[in-house]
Amino acid sequence: MLRYLIGIGLPFLGVIGALPWVAAQQDRYVLGVPFIYAWIFGWFLLTSGCLFVCWHFFDRHRYANGH
Repeated sequence: MLRYLIGIGLPFLGVIGALPWVAAQQDRYVLGVPFIYAWIFGWFLLTSGCLFVCWHFFDRHRYANGH
């Protein structure tokens, strides 16, 4: 259950759950990019990191024997 929370729940909350707060930050910029676009792009990278953590801690042993 924890792997689903990390792999799916955390990215979902980061993108969809925090979107109203992020959309309210209309006058903020990150390196010349509007904050909402930087937030979404950042979660592309963080989602990949969450999936890697799930694989590393929960699923890596399934593929260790070449199966």
